[in-house]
Amino acid sequence: MQNPFLDLSFEIKWSQLTPDRVEPDITLALKRARENLDRLCDLRGDALTFENVLLGFESATRELGLAWGCVQHLDAVNNSPELRKAHNAMLPQVSAFFTTLYLEPKLWAVIKAYGETAEAKALAGVRRRFLDETVADFHESGADLPDDKKKRLEALNAELAQTTQKFAENVLDATNAWEKIITDETLLAGLPDSARRLAREQARKKKIGSDEKPAWRFTLHAPSLLPVLQFAENEELRREFWQASVDVARKAPHENRELVWKILELRNEKARLLGFKDFADLTTNRRMAKSGGAALKFVEDLHDRTRDFFLREVAELEYYRAKTPGGAASRRPISNGDGTSPLPARLNPWELAFWAEKQRKELYDFDSELLRPYLPMTGVIRGMFQIAEKLFGIEIRERTGVELWHPEMKFYEIFDGARKLGAFYCDWHPRESKRSGAWMNFFHTGGPRPDGSWKPHLGLMCGNLTPPAGGKPSLLTHDEATTVFHEFGHLLHHLLSEVEIESLAGARVAWDFVELPSQIMENWCWQKESLDLFARHYETGAPIPADLLEKMLLARNYRAASAMMGQLCYGKCDLDLHIKLDEVRGMDLDEHWRRRLADYLTPLATPAPARTPSFTHIFGDPTGYAGGYYSYKWAEVLEADAFTRFLREGVLNPATGREFRKKILSRGNSELPGKLFRDFMGREPDLNALLEREGLKS
Repeated sequence: MQNPFLDLSFEIKWSQLTPDRVEPDITLALKRARENLDRLCDLRGDALTFENVLLGFESATRELGLAWGCVQHLDAVNNSPELRKAHNAMLPQVSAFFTTLYLEPKLWAVIKAYGETAEAKALAGVRRRFLDETVADFHESGADLPDDKKKRLEALNAELAQTTQKFAENVLDATNAWEKIITDETLLAGLPDSARRLAREQARKKKIGSDEKPAWRFTLHAPSLLPVLQFAENEELRREFWQASVDVARKAPHENRELVWKILELRNEKARLLGFKDFADLTTNRRMAKSGGAALKFVEDLHDRTRDFFLREVAELEYYRAKTPGGAASRRPISNGDGTSPLPARLNPWELAFWAEKQRKELYDFDSELLRPYLPMTGVIRGMFQIAEKLFGIEIRERTGVELWHPEMKFYEIFDGARKLGAFYCDWHPRESKRSGAWMNFFHTGGPRPDGSWKPHLGLMCGNLTPPAGGKPSLLTHDEATTVFHEFGHLLHHLLSEVEIESLAGARVAWDFVELPSQIMENWCWQKESLDLFARHYETGAPIPADLLEKMLLARNYRAASAMMGQLCYGKCDLDLHIKLDEVRGMDLDEHWRRRLADYLTPLATPAPARTPSFTHIFGDPTGYAGGYYSYKWAEVLEADAFTRFLREGVLNPATGREFRKKILSRGNSELPGKLFRDFMGREPDLNALLEREGLKS
């Protein structure tokens, strides 16, 4: 095909999407989009209709959106020097186009003129919301700014796109630049067999070592790094791995610290140009929080409720390490008013996960590695599909013979009776060409069409989970299994959408509501009734033994306050930088981390450096989770409360599942998120549900 990136076919021809086609195809897509908008700007009189104006505006950039979305997706999953060069060459033009889209006075005049028509004033339901949201998009994007400020906004958006792209590239390159080759097997003491197999497999793929002289290759990807920090008996080895992980994007040639401040300044200037006090106010203006200050108050309130539990967990781990043979025997003198009282020494950051795992084993006799054989990836995914099918009245089928962007992937279709709702790709294992983390995204947004037909959705799930190794299949940790369920929740939000307006469909919802469908799905990884569907031994098919399951459930809230405080720390860091920039400007990032976030950090013998230079959620995208990282906890309050209905009515109750599908998953952004929650629960959210589930309720 001459222009493969412009092929709007449902099944994407990935083999044809080559770097050399990026520039000509995106250039043509930009030209066509501008022509579409020019025609839209010429509409007058009777031509100002819902179909011509609002649906016309939505469709004008559809081709460009899909084409550029594929470029960005490939940059995330199959990064290469050629693709990176092609992507970055077109990035300024695409960024400029989407900025000027909302700054074009003729287009804005057409939108406003339509808003004054009798048809527009009579709109109701989802069509009314579409008009209101479109008008709000123009206002918030600077449509009413004078020309000089519009030009400055264009420049800011272009620079933000390039700077955040460079930030993300630095994190990827710095992560891939480090490896540790071990040939002395004694250094692997304490590591579970799964970690050893993976490291051995990674060495074989790089042609390092032999059967006679084996070698083990470790990287900074989570399945490789985390077992070392959690299990390795050799403290120096743990320290080396920890240091490498915190050094990501802190050293030349992949240095991000200056970029952090540049991004913050660009965002701050943009927010003030648009009439907002700061960038957090801009991003939260149309979210449930409504303002950066309200989001910060939410984070600080949860912090205050968690603080005593957190400090107790810190002290308990320090005492445990001090009294355990092989632990530290040193004490630090602390005045208690009557002299001094010896307290255990603080832990070093590379000791936390190691001693926490030992303490958990002793407290609950629970070894998380014993769960791996019961969590083969194929079984987890199959069982997850069964749960979704039972709850939401759907059917999921794997399909082969479809073009994929990597041979390890899978492709599935989802049906409701005879109706094909959509399809999705799954890409779960780490590669050097793939960015870290796990995510969901989409290519096509379908739903009901005006003629009564149905257009299918097309989405994807990606992750960096434990791959097969040593002749064994991919055996997941329980945390990895919950990650799969989490991303599938996002995907269901897209695939089960029944909103007729594409721009309001699926996961295009307020950022502090978008994690509700994903986080609620994690709950089915903790219920025996649902676990029995997918947690089966990969060789025997046996379910998790009753005693192991009981230990897992008892250990669920182990160090829950520390986990909560860790998330709140990231949320506080994000909001502090974006709200209080005038106070922190020029501060060393490590100083900011230790001084401004001191009350959120675990007290350590060796203070840990700031994670800010590798914080891609906040700085790897022009907006992303910036001013919005609090959303994870905000939505967790919603999902913990919403899941209490499943606990009352049955965790696999199809009637409750259909209600959740009907009132949350299918509705997208067709109504305010608070109303959708009330429709499902019949009341406002209750914060206590989260605190009680986490064992943090006094």
